[in-house]
Amino acid sequence: MEETTFAFVTPDGVEVAGWRWDADRPPRAVVQIAHGLGEHALRYRPVAEELVAHGYVVYANDHRGHGRTAGGPERYGQLGPAGWAGLVDDLATVTATARRDHPGLPLVLVGHSMGSMALQGYLLDRSADIDAAVLSGTTAVDVVAALIDTSQPADLTMFNAAFEPARTPFDWLSRDPAQVDAYVADPACGFGLEVSANAEMLGAGTELSDPARLAAIRATLPIYLFSGEADPLAGGGALVEMVADRYRAAGVKDVTVKIYPGARHETLNETNRDEVVADLLAWLDRVTGG
Repeated sequence: MEETTFAFVTPDGVEVAGWRWDADRPPRAVVQIAHGLGEHALRYRPVAEELVAHGYVVYANDHRGHGRTAGGPERYGQLGPAGWAGLVDDLATVTATARRDHPGLPLVLVGHSMGSMALQGYLLDRSADIDAAVLSGTTAVDVVAALIDTSQPADLTMFNAAFEPARTPFDWLSRDPAQVDAYVADPACGFGLEVSANAEMLGAGTELSDPARLAAIRATLPIYLFSGEADPLAGGGALVEMVADRYRAAGVKDVTVKIYPGARHETLNETNRDEVVADLLAWLDRVTGG
């Protein structure tokens, strides 16, 4: 697998860093990955390697306030002048970059956790720009927002409550201790969003649940939602099903949900990771004609 970098400067002056992974043969389709809160794109290198081996070329950027895009730990969680809307717009810029590099190929946008919330927003106005969408570790943002104090910065450790007494503050991420330990040891992981950014992200839940806005999503867009049953954001799977049902009610015809029993938030880093990746590859092959 070959790894290269790309970058672009946003209208509000943020320099966004990104990665591309591909093989020495023509790809069958493009997969774009939007990572979650308090992490960075390079955590997806292992899944990118599997996607590339399966014939895909993969793009991923570090969001504003994350990874190399942040420009230093002191800026982690700060989304810049354009805020949450700018983060969503950045995904569209990456999509355009991938389209330019690979004209005519199907493109699937995969969003995990916060990245899936950004993808939910992306779909309201840009569903025609992609060929399929995958939401990992997603939730009904409006329901979660009602339970969180948006006058405070986002704190990822709050989701560990269901697993106390716990070995680490991040046991909620995975049943695999090695994966949790790698996350805890990574200095570019574990932080939340500043107050204004957190309020913007959660405040978007009103729009994301609006039937009139959801009705604009292309009816023929395939959407795959997968999550762990024990993921605090999933509500036992009910909140993931709620998102799927909203898409179906809006007229989207191909909506698939997979809930993994016992799995936690990062199913791509779970003890049943092989099953999760195999299911994802099978779905991608179906919707891209592989």
